Amino acid sequence: MNQVKISPFFIPFILIFIICACANRGQGPTGGKKDETPPRVLKETPANGSVNNERKKVQIVFDENISLEKAADNVIISPPQKRPPQIAGYGKTLSVTFEEELMPNTTYSINFGNAIVDLNEKNVLKNYVFAFSTGTEIDTLRISGTVINAEDLNPVSGILVGIYSETQDSVFTKKPFLRIGRTDEKGYFQIDNIKEGTYQIFALGDLNRDYYFQPGEGLAFTDSLVTPAFRIEEMRDTIWKDSVTVDSVRTYMGSRFLPDDILFRYFKEAKKRQYFVKSERREAHYFSLFFGTKADSLPKLQPLNFEWEGKYIIEKNNTLDSLTYWTTDSLVWQKDTLTMAMTYFKSDSIYQLVETTDTINVIMRRPRTAARGNRQEKTPALSISNNISGVFEIYNPVLLRVNEPVEEVDMSKIVLSQKIDTVLKELPLKWRQTDSTKMRFAIDYKWEAEKNYELNIDSAAFRSIYGKVNDKYNGKFKIRSLEEYSALKIVLSPFE
Repeated sequence: MNQVKISPFFIPFILIFIICACANRGQGPTGGKKDETPPRVLKETPANGSVNNERKKVQIVFDENISLEKAADNVIISPPQKRPPQIAGYGKTLSVTFEEELMPNTTYSINFGNAIVDLNEKNVLKNYVFAFSTGTEIDTLRISGTVINAEDLNPVSGILVGIYSETQDSVFTKKPFLRIGRTDEKGYFQIDNIKEGTYQIFALGDLNRDYYFQPGEGLAFTDSLVTPAFRIEEMRDTIWKDSVTVDSVRTYMGSRFLPDDILFRYFKEAKKRQYFVKSERREAHYFSLFFGTKADSLPKLQPLNFEWEGKYIIEKNNTLDSLTYWTTDSLVWQKDTLTMAMTYFKSDSIYQLVETTDTINVIMRRPRTAARGNRQEKTPALSISNNISGVFEIYNPVLLRVNEPVEEVDMSKIVLSQKIDTVLKELPLKWRQTDSTKMRFAIDYKWEAEKNYELNIDSAAFRSIYGKVNDKYNGKFKIRSLEEYSALKIVLSPFE
């Protein structure tokens, strides 16, 4: 037998060829072109568009296995159901079972939106609508349009749009919609299978899925009634070769349902839930109460383990949602826990204010002290904050805030001066109190642009109701130049 001799030069190339051949052996068939076709309906029970239907279960068979994606968010059923139907997909079959009795002489429609996809590639059967009637005819009219945000004019998705046959202005606050649709990612909606007539129409951000407006939910409405109609007209259908190339344009006669250009400007009510948030007691002699939103009146406090009639001061903000109670009785300070009945207005489930009484415990969390003898700690000074900065606005007053209610102010220890060269010229002090608790004060003066001023407050100028006094304070500031401000001149023409 003849032996073939292989040159050592070719051995590396042979090994590379063998390795590549082995790697390619496992590749196998590629399976052909990717499936991009959505599921196709083969059979519907009862038939789509059937009349005199009494069955509460709908079955739809497809040509391939399907799954349901976010059915609760995608599927829209008209009339809306208080008890949601059971929607299930098994293999190639989809079923919808109604949990409520069907109403007589009513057209039911089920818009599946983007819920139906094939099992493997997730191709979507978009906006498949199934309809039947319990009466002798099926309603076929349709209205459509767009919902945009009133603030930025962007489309709003996931908003319910519904109609009422009643024309009372307040009907949308009392009963569910007659028929509904839902906006897609482009803000587009359509309501199918509408009976001839005239309707009110609303867009609703339905938070609790009861299909009518509740305080706190977003809303949009039109200023006129809508009357669904249709007409036969020439329509065009564009056929695409791919995503950018047009293959052809097909012209045909079809039905156009009107109105199809309803525009809603959606807005949300500036309404917040009122509730008691918390209590806070950072120091023994005062405590704070916080609420969820602004209030029209103060809460009523009834002490249960202490007495304080006429022995407290209330510090409140303009919206009455942040309150601080300064107590003036040392017997109250000594209690670690203040228990009281608080009566206030609280929002219920539909944002209505209901008078409520709660028992609250306001607890003083005393810090741990280091065990280093009985050394007495120094009483902290009274704190004064202000709006003074290096560059000061020419039209602003000087504002002062003391951190405790003030019992006495020694005006002789408060001096406002203007610096002229290196000399301070004392100015007349226009002093005023700006709150009812004697914690906020203002100094008014007609400042001169680009001039330097100085405020000096000597120690013990302020004495609080708890005996605390302030430390010495010195603030220097310069008024901004007029060139840094702008001016607006408005000329009004004579009115005739």
